[in-house]
Amino acid sequence: MGSIVAILNKSGENAAKTAIEMMKALDTKESKTCGIASPENVIIAQSLGALRESKIDSSITVGYVSSSILPNDKPQPLLLKNATLVFDGRIYPANAEKPDIEIASELLTKDHKDKSAAFVKNTNGDYAFALMKPKKIVAGRDVMGVRPLYYGENAVWVALASNQKALWSIGIRETFSFPPGHVAVVSQAGFRFISVRTISHSRPKQMTMHAAATKLQALLECSVKERTSSLKEVAVAFSGGLDSSIIALLAKNTGIPVILIHVGLEGAAETECARRAAETLELPLYFVAKDDRDVETAIRKVVGIIEEPDPIKLSIGIPFYWTAQKSAQMGCHVMLAGQGADELFGGYRRYLDQYLKRDNGNVQETMFKDIVGMFEANLERDCKICKYFNVELRLPFATHTMSDFALTVPLKLKMEREIGSLRKLVLRQVARNLGLPEFIADRPKKAIQYATGVNEAIKRIAKRDGMSTTEYCRNMFHAVFEGLGN
Repeated sequence: MGSIVAILNKSGENAAKTAIEMMKALDTKESKTCGIASPENVIIAQSLGALRESKIDSSITVGYVSSSILPNDKPQPLLLKNATLVFDGRIYPANAEKPDIEIASELLTKDHKDKSAAFVKNTNGDYAFALMKPKKIVAGRDVMGVRPLYYGENAVWVALASNQKALWSIGIRETFSFPPGHVAVVSQAGFRFISVRTISHSRPKQMTMHAAATKLQALLECSVKERTSSLKEVAVAFSGGLDSSIIALLAKNTGIPVILIHVGLEGAAETECARRAAETLELPLYFVAKDDRDVETAIRKVVGIIEEPDPIKLSIGIPFYWTAQKSAQMGCHVMLAGQGADELFGGYRRYLDQYLKRDNGNVQETMFKDIVGMFEANLERDCKICKYFNVELRLPFATHTMSDFALTVPLKLKMEREIGSLRKLVLRQVARNLGLPEFIADRPKKAIQYATGVNEAIKRIAKRDGMSTTEYCRNMFHAVFEGLGN
């Protein structure tokens, strides 16, 4: 696991020193190695300081800041016969014997030809990559956009990176999220994107609740198994609710040790529900109790990680920050979470509000847009938070196969036309089929920012300083990134 940079100079001047400056914005205390490459040469070092002594002189450069998660993770970049590769991600099902970077390199350059489009089209996994050639870079991203990748250009540079601040640091102020399921040919002229494999707007099919729940359970079992195979243990971000309880149970059923991590402000009512659910699952629960002072301390750090002044994303990101931090402290560097379940199976209240108006088309369109856009709304934020602590986030719901299936499930199997009714009905049926008790299967959804109490804590902190939460977050964002790239 690691972070990517890729950069071209539009005038043909040396890009290596600038690539190292970009890598400085990605470096963390958990970084193990860093590497930089021209099309003909690769240099791997233990620190950026050592890398600055490198003699690489190239107008096109890639770099990688790595932090080993699995024993066979290798330093990067990887020099190939006709290209150089940086690859952040996992390919599923996992291969315990062969590093993902080696599998990716074989698939991407099969028969010594660029197979980037075929890789994105056919490879199951969470990843972003940049394949460097003498005069161009070919980059790609997985279909769901689980692994972050951003791009941008200015008068001097054309660049990509795993974080926006790496681009900001070299004066690229307008940055964009690399579209999932695409490849891009990157040259001195800029970016040329090619759509390879994206989420399709499928029409719902006729199916019974039994058939839908049976299919969904099989998909989830397969997804969890793929994301836990070869692991010695795994953590689960655990609320005690429907999504995380199903993920925890399926992970337990694979036979590997599972630890549950629950966070919240002291006195939060949801904590007792989490404890009860953990006891039912017969899994160890580690509770992280926080207060307003902890929230205030975390705000600046989380704003810097998620790179956005968004109050909602901040209030969701802070509990996730504590969860990833606890997982790392316990030495568990792979964590499962239930992100994606609400978009796929109708978990948000706004879906029900539309459904009550008997406008099925609008509900389906809203859900489709949310599924397509959840990489920007949620996945990038949470992946970057976990990466900060050298924890790898794996999301069993956020798969192309799962989204394809979810879009064919009729709305009546996701929610009822009754005010205040439960949502995610088909997922609740899966919980019952798995033997989970009613207090889990029928537990109403409560968003993490409210369940943990963090949302109200941020409001109190902002009010104390005489600001709205929006003003407070914006001011904090400017304070964190002031002067970057100037």
